[in-house]
Amino acid sequence: MSIAVTTPVRPDDSGLRGVGFLLVAVCLFATMDACAKYLVLRYPIPEVIWVRYSVHTVLMLALFWPKMRGRLMRTTRPGLQIVRSVLLLVTTALFFSAVFYLPIADASAIAFVAPLIVVGLSVVILKEKVGVRRWAAVAVGFAGALVIIRPGLGAMHPAALLVLMMAVTHALYQITTRMLAGENPVTTLFYTAIVGSLAMSGAMPFYWVTPSLVDGGLMILLGVLGGVGHFLLIKAFQVSMASTLAPFMYLQLIAATIAGYIVFGDFPDQWTILGAAIVAFAGIYIGYRERVRRTPAKA
Repeated sequence: MSIAVTTPVRPDDSGLRGVGFLLVAVCLFATMDACAKYLVLRYPIPEVIWVRYSVHTVLMLALFWPKMRGRLMRTTRPGLQIVRSVLLLVTTALFFSAVFYLPIADASAIAFVAPLIVVGLSVVILKEKVGVRRWAAVAVGFAGALVIIRPGLGAMHPAALLVLMMAVTHALYQITTRMLAGENPVTTLFYTAIVGSLAMSGAMPFYWVTPSLVDGGLMILLGVLGGVGHFLLIKAFQVSMASTLAPFMYLQLIAATIAGYIVFGDFPDQWTILGAAIVAFAGIYIGYRERVRRTPAKA
């Protein structure tokens, strides 16, 4: 699962190229979520997380170390890099734990309240100004989340609370990503991988279960999908404005539904579909208002 919005480095709003990168990333993330659910049903969650980040680390070293060497880890804000990486690690752990119980589409739909939480956190942490329209969109988005969860009706598994917690940590992750906007995105991506791998290594003697050949291959695929998906996400936001790409991020809900149906036979009920549509509409509207706010008024 990834709904991270990486701050663009050199956006030129080139449209189709960025959208193309994003669409491929969305498909990779949906496939990664399906692999993750399959694996956490069979192996300890810490093991699956460790393999995901360790393969990501090896992939980053193979692709970038020969050219960058020590520059791969060079950053002016190492503390914030580590905090951001830990936030994503916690986000991953919460999401993997949730999909043990929940269909992928349901978990993904609830997780998309994270961009709404970002709006509130940006006021507190980044001192941004948020207008009435965006606050209204946030309220509508959370109403959509309530439609999905339906608290008090017993319609949703309690693991939905894990996804809500994950939305908070992921929102904080997005905020710290904005704060690292001046850093090399490849370095930031490498810290994400290496911190996650090292943090989970200590748990492996207690949780490791040797996988079958097929499942071992799927674990490796999990790390590759995560690493390549995040790299393509960075590329997308390098060449296109975030406001241009934001609506297409919600295609991950469709991709997650398809992946969940093909692999597990899960299909969301009408309330989950309605709630997901409300959350997506709110998020797209917030992105639109952000673009309007940043566009200089014509004389």
